[in-house]
Amino acid sequence: MNNLLETPIEYLKGVGPARGELLRKELGIHKYADLINLYPNRYIDRTRYYRINELLNSNSEVQVVGKVINIKSIGEKRTRLVATFTDGTGEMELVWFQGQKWIRENLKINTPYVVFGKATSFNGVFNMAHPEMELLTEHEQSLRSAMQPIYPSTEKLVQRGITNKVVNKIMQQLFIETQALFTETLPGHLINELQLIPKNAALFNVHFPKSQDLLARAQFRLKFEELFFIQLQLITKNLIRKHKIKGNPFDKVGDYFTGFYQNHLPFELTGAQKRVLKEIRHDMGQPAQMNRLLQGDVGSGKTIVALMSMLLALDNGFQACLMAPTEILANQHFAGLNELAKPLGINIKILTGSTKTSERKIIHEQLESGELHIIIGTHALLEDKVQFKNLGLAIIDEQHRFGVEQRSKLWHKNEIPPHVLVMTATPIPRTLAMSLYGDLDISVIDELPPGRKPIQTVHRYDSNRLKVWAFLKEEIAKGRQIYIVYPLIQESEKMDYKDLMDGYESISRDFPLPQYSVSIVHGKMKPSEKDSEMERFAKGKTNIMVATTVIEVGVNVPNASVMIIESAERFGLSQLHQLRGRVGRGAEQSYCILMTGQKLSNDSKIRMDTMCRTNDGFEISEVDLKLRGPGDIMGKQQSGVLNLQIADLVRDKDILQLARHHAIKILKDDAALARPEHTAMRNAFLEMSKKKSIWNYIS
Repeated sequence: MNNLLETPIEYLKGVGPARGELLRKELGIHKYADLINLYPNRYIDRTRYYRINELLNSNSEVQVVGKVINIKSIGEKRTRLVATFTDGTGEMELVWFQGQKWIRENLKINTPYVVFGKATSFNGVFNMAHPEMELLTEHEQSLRSAMQPIYPSTEKLVQRGITNKVVNKIMQQLFIETQALFTETLPGHLINELQLIPKNAALFNVHFPKSQDLLARAQFRLKFEELFFIQLQLITKNLIRKHKIKGNPFDKVGDYFTGFYQNHLPFELTGAQKRVLKEIRHDMGQPAQMNRLLQGDVGSGKTIVALMSMLLALDNGFQACLMAPTEILANQHFAGLNELAKPLGINIKILTGSTKTSERKIIHEQLESGELHIIIGTHALLEDKVQFKNLGLAIIDEQHRFGVEQRSKLWHKNEIPPHVLVMTATPIPRTLAMSLYGDLDISVIDELPPGRKPIQTVHRYDSNRLKVWAFLKEEIAKGRQIYIVYPLIQESEKMDYKDLMDGYESISRDFPLPQYSVSIVHGKMKPSEKDSEMERFAKGKTNIMVATTVIEVGVNVPNASVMIIESAERFGLSQLHQLRGRVGRGAEQSYCILMTGQKLSNDSKIRMDTMCRTNDGFEISEVDLKLRGPGDIMGKQQSGVLNLQIADLVRDKDILQLARHHAIKILKDDAALARPEHTAMRNAFLEMSKKKSIWNYIS
């Protein structure tokens, strides 16, 4: 049967070469199997037939059974064809502006038709423009379902006459030719346990649903199957890595780790930090490569976990490296780690694009001789010249900014690949993490260090600006500092620059020298100028920092207690959350004020409300996922990853968890899927693995 599904689409009756070419280009349908998997976007309920005297002016689509009793053309220049249609309870008008000649010639008077379309009332009379019409006799015979499927389409397809009706027809033809004999892919025990309908019935009912209930069961079955096979792939990958990719077991907990823990910890670790360290220590103690994702909100204390993981590598005679996507971030990690590790007498250095040549030479030599214990850096660490004596742990910060090839370069810096810890401050919704990083083990730091007060967030309209400015003056009087951030939208750089400069000028007027001092940072400044302005603010020489989003990453000023975000409606949720994380780093109460205009879209309102309601990055990321969808959140390079055909990560997260649970259970009992009852599943799995799809993108 499966061979038939490999048939090129143009051989299907009713398609042919021209239509085949269009379907290929517009919808990516190359063969029968692709057409089967073109699932409807929505359905129109055609179970109900309305009487004309029951019609309401609701702009919804209805179907009526009746007869045309007369037909005439109306109008001088722009004529329209109007037919009077009756069903015995009343009369309505059917109207055509196009194709009038053809309709006039083909329409049968006094013959029962089923008409379908939007009925609107005009002067008390209902009319339907360009209705779909079918003779009642044909309507009763066709392979039609009560729920009419509406398929994905494009403008070009409709222009070339491939309407929804045509797609529906070729789908019927496909089911006739294949006789709907589709190979079952899931094992019997799973189908019974979850009471899933068979594959055949599921495919038939998703295209030609007999009822709302059968449609729901068909969708559930197909969504489960799609997510189940994705999880099988991810979990298998994880298992293979744990068995095949050797790692250096760090079985010693020595002086570096214990000395630091007992004598130099600047504060008590939170429960979450202890739990995460335990998970990391367990992984690095195994003779297999660790591959762990560490998620934690801004300020949750990932740096100290990273350092303690590095100290374990040092205790076992290995070196460690930390790679960050930008120089600002690398410098910040370096400053933080250097400070923490000072009392331990560890050799830590930083390598970025702006490291001087003479300094580079020393770093290269010390890395090869093993004198250099820890190196922090940017992409510069990936250069071939950078060779380690024995790299045991590689930590990657904000890994979604690095490509797969770049990461694999790091792996090859050591004969036995180093353990890998990936860190991110961008909370990834659980559903996305399970699908994108399902082959990584995930650790989450979900509590803030003690003594941190939650940031208070409020939303204010531009009309309240005077009150907001008065509040700022009170905060500055207490010795605090303020950020004021303006949006940066690449396309309109001139306008953004103008917004920023206008803002800067009016702030300078409202907060005049010598009492106040204002810094400014934006993308047009030289790096050295930026750094010196940042420096002045960090040292407390200026009270207010006016900036574009360059400060989103990598500024740590514990004395800054207020973050004002101008035109907050122009920012995405995750960006608002990241910006807010720039304050609240000291023991004082901090505030985030979202300034917007009066007119807000529905999505903007939801974003403002969410920010004011919660500080929990994971909850925020779930809302963000609902608003934007998975593609946008992962960015361009990964949006192709989840080209799901029927499942939806936002709406179907319960099905995803169920699928993952069963995939784990099956692989635990039968990792090679070698049992006879798993044959069909193994074949489907191998078939999928051959295709270039999601697996190439995943870390």
